[in-house]
Amino acid sequence: MKRIRIIRKKVFCLAYKVCAVAVCLYAAWIVLRIAGQVFLFASFSIPSDSMVPVLRPGDYVLVDKPLKGARIFDVWDAAEHRPFEIRRLPGLEEFRRGEVLVFNFPYPERWDSIGFDVLLYYVKRCIGGPGDTVEIRDGRYRVRGTDTPAGNVEAQERLSRLLSKKSGREEMIRNRSYYTFPYDSLLGWTVKDFGPLYVPARGDSIKMTRNHYLFYRNLIEWEQRGKLVQKDDGFYLEGKRITGYRFRENYYFMGGDNCFNSQDSRYWGLLPECYIVGKATRIWKSVDLYTETINWERVWKKIE
Repeated sequence: MKRIRIIRKKVFCLAYKVCAVAVCLYAAWIVLRIAGQVFLFASFSIPSDSMVPVLRPGDYVLVDKPLKGARIFDVWDAAEHRPFEIRRLPGLEEFRRGEVLVFNFPYPERWDSIGFDVLLYYVKRCIGGPGDTVEIRDGRYRVRGTDTPAGNVEAQERLSRLLSKKSGREEMIRNRSYYTFPYDSLLGWTVKDFGPLYVPARGDSIKMTRNHYLFYRNLIEWEQRGKLVQKDDGFYLEGKRITGYRFRENYYFMGGDNCFNSQDSRYWGLLPECYIVGKATRIWKSVDLYTETINWERVWKKIE
């Protein structure tokens, strides 16, 4: 009987050790997975056709975070809409014009002020970065000072042909996709002719004018966490009159490759750099939404 008790005790101790090791391994796996999501790579699914043909609904993209520097912020404060700060670790490269980027959509609740939703992500192509001047002429993107095409040239050509016809313009007006940011009747910007719009870089200074108020009010209010208003005698930030402003952050102009159906910077303006999660590098998985089978020809395809 004594021998049986000893054996039971040894079996219990062994089982306890096995369970302890299993719990430790599981905890380590969770920690590594979270660390990987925060600092290394993240996966995002593509729900819409705004980046066709490069990305299609059913694609899952891999986002490289160390390349540009992973973000660190208090997720709980962000989720509860409390004030929070986003910091970025040092990266190997800067964000570049032409790259496909994943970012938190800056207008999740309302169009007159920048917000943040930790679960709402968009993927678009960077058309212009800090210091660039972006414009659209006859439906085609232009970045001043460079002859390099921006975005999906083929789609822009098709859009240009559509907009050259009265019926095409009327169709986009009916779909509420013709008129664009900043939705000002005097400027009259549209998907056919837009800009020029300067994309601010950190440290840039501007003079407060009517147009600059229209272009950058949301950015200034977001940076200052205060209200900017225009009065007959000038511009007031939190009740204090200002004649100019110096930007604290870098900004980007983002565009969808499918310019016929893309909720991008043409409609909501400029993106703060700290909202960018990282660069989309590869399609690691692709599922046919109709047959639910794997599109093997798209798996591990490089995103360009």
